[in-house]
Amino acid sequence: MARVYYTTPIYYVNDKPHIGHAYTSLATDVLARWKRLEGHEVFFLTGTDEHGQKVEKAAQDAGMEPQAFTDQVSQSFRVLAERMGYSNDDFIRTTEPRHRRACQALWEELVRRDEIYLGHYEGWYAVRDEAFYGPDELTERDGVKYAPSGAPVAWVKEPSYFFRLSKWQDWLLRFYEENPGFIAPGSRRNEVISFVKSGLQDLSISRTSFKWGIPVPGDPAHVMYVWLDALTNYITAAGYPDTGADRWRFWPADVHFVGKDIVRFHAIYWPAFLKAAGLEPPRRVFAHGWWTIEGQKMSKSLGNAIDPLALIEEYGLDPLRYFLLREVPFGNDGDFSRAALIGRVNGELADTLGNLANRTLSLIQRNCGGRLPAVAEAAPADADLLQALAALPAAVAGHLEAQEFHLALEAIMAQARAANGYITAQQPWALRKTDPARMEVVLRHLHTALRVFATVLQPFMPGTMAAMLDQLGVPEEARGLAALATPLPEGRPLPPPAPLFRKIEVAA
Repeated sequence: MARVYYTTPIYYVNDKPHIGHAYTSLATDVLARWKRLEGHEVFFLTGTDEHGQKVEKAAQDAGMEPQAFTDQVSQSFRVLAERMGYSNDDFIRTTEPRHRRACQALWEELVRRDEIYLGHYEGWYAVRDEAFYGPDELTERDGVKYAPSGAPVAWVKEPSYFFRLSKWQDWLLRFYEENPGFIAPGSRRNEVISFVKSGLQDLSISRTSFKWGIPVPGDPAHVMYVWLDALTNYITAAGYPDTGADRWRFWPADVHFVGKDIVRFHAIYWPAFLKAAGLEPPRRVFAHGWWTIEGQKMSKSLGNAIDPLALIEEYGLDPLRYFLLREVPFGNDGDFSRAALIGRVNGELADTLGNLANRTLSLIQRNCGGRLPAVAEAAPADADLLQALAALPAAVAGHLEAQEFHLALEAIMAQARAANGYITAQQPWALRKTDPARMEVVLRHLHTALRVFATVLQPFMPGTMAAMLDQLGVPEEARGLAALATPLPEGRPLPPPAPLFRKIEVAA
């Protein structure tokens, strides 16, 4: 049994959560649940990033003190985690005392190793991104300069502590070469390597122009740069600076899931900070794409950000979880469309999987006294189905290891379609009169197929698959992947089936 550590980014609390936040955490949740199904020990972290000039300003605009403001917005992210059914083991807030201790300990370690020095900084700074940009990265419109993200920038000059990032340029390039899977997908890896090769400057890591942050040890006129503060959360939750803590055995993290807009911070600054402090870097940073909404970029100005809690109310939790990871490859941008969601729910969940379950279990109720038929030898007509079912968990595992969530779901749905073809070809309803023994064999194989589908789909749709496993008579202790090797005993009573997915009616 291995130990596995997965993280979401910690979400910035200057606004309420939207579908993009739900998406990142959902991917992390599915992977964590899958690893638990495999029998591994998992630590899954999410939380909120609560310091910085942008939060201070948002609090002022709301007429609130920063702490009260962050308390309120952080709670909305905690509610989202609960309503989306995430199985996180911890929820960290960067305003917690444990995080302040970890940040200051990391700072002191970097000072001890001569990785930090005092200077002054001047450059183009985007408050919205909490980042400085070089002149060659900017565009200008109507006399205003903009960062690549679209955020306006202003010229800032202030005293600052610096991290010796330039010192780590060659090490980073060697690290990327020796660990080709460290940054994914490949397009992001190429982007990061190109940026590092263009030359790294030392990084400003403190601010004096605002106060809402963690004070620099020994110089409280400075607060820590929000990205040094935020990135440290991943080791705070693992117990740092106590490297003897129980959770420290999970470090280094196996995957940091992030949006593509923050890959630079995670794939350049973070491994350099850690290496400079004598700590191991994470094993992988996966940067996923952005969602557009009905073809439009999601933005506050357009007012088109979608509240995931409203979607849960409208379509149900598990259909939403399924759709978000089914619709587009995880590393790509994707478009959220209600028509596409309805198509997936009706075509794949209701018609393909739900209908197969209802037909099979109804036939067992009517023709087998509601009891599970005996295990039987496979006839030639059964071989293709059973071989594919035996191979399915490993295929799903391979896709999830590569964060190919959509391919994992397509592999499952392909076998569900094959099982529908099998029931149509075998016609167990007709076999009841002509060959009842064969009917029982066919129904047992279909039950096996449904058990496999429900087991491997648990990470994606935990509530609905728990209900399916209940209908299949699978006890709680037999719902892991290893348990699939042990057939359920014949004669087990099965409850009457109930529909698992409702079709969404589309107005004419």
